[in-house]
Amino acid sequence: MCVNYHTPTREQFGTLGAFSDLPADLPADWHWPKEVWKDYLAPIIRRSSDGRLEPCLASYGMVPRRHIPAGVKPFDTMNARAESLGERRSFAPAWRRLQLCAVPMAWFYEPCYESGRAQRHAIGMQDDSLFFVAGLWREWSEADGSLASSFTQITINADDHPLMSRMHKPGDEKRSLVVIAPSEVGDWLACRDIEVARSFLRPYPAARMKDWPAPQTVRKAPESPNLSLF
Repeated sequence: MCVNYHTPTREQFGTLGAFSDLPADLPADWHWPKEVWKDYLAPIIRRSSDGRLEPCLASYGMVPRRHIPAGVKPFDTMNARAESLGERRSFAPAWRRLQLCAVPMAWFYEPCYESGRAQRHAIGMQDDSLFFVAGLWREWSEADGSLASSFTQITINADDHPLMSRMHKPGDEKRSLVVIAPSEVGDWLACRDIEVARSFLRPYPAARMKDWPAPQTVRKAPESPNLSLF
């Protein structure tokens, strides 16, 4: 599934408040890369304890590698399957507490095998607009006594989706991120009932999406400049 996506710029993020009631200004010391990978910092949107929408700079992956106990084989938590949200130990507590977030992005990446071999494709909106992906967030106590946040993206089956069914290796189950329409972001984040929240976990119309080849320019993701913050 999606383990890499393209983030909005600070300037683009500032425009999101036009339809999500976000504050216009972000803290000056917030920085994130154009392409996000596991454990990289990226902006998300969530509801604060008083019910307001707020931006948060969080690390990609529900369980950051620095919090995997010594001796435990590293595992990935960038994607959470909708079918098992209430069962997986990494995600169930946040799901039951409805710690929902929306992840803004310009596009995300998936492998396409239509040429006979894996080719990275970018997937975004037909009109090139920013969009949101449904996710969960949680907090971690750090060694210095501070609190840090992390997030995961929610995925659904896409075997019948005209666009997303073209991605991934032949024979593998097809999966898709859950795209939330801008007009529904506020309602998604306001959910206080699990069944209502689950109703948002549905395919996004393929006619509003597009894909294009996006070869990776580096073989391995560079070290995140944000990791030094922890």
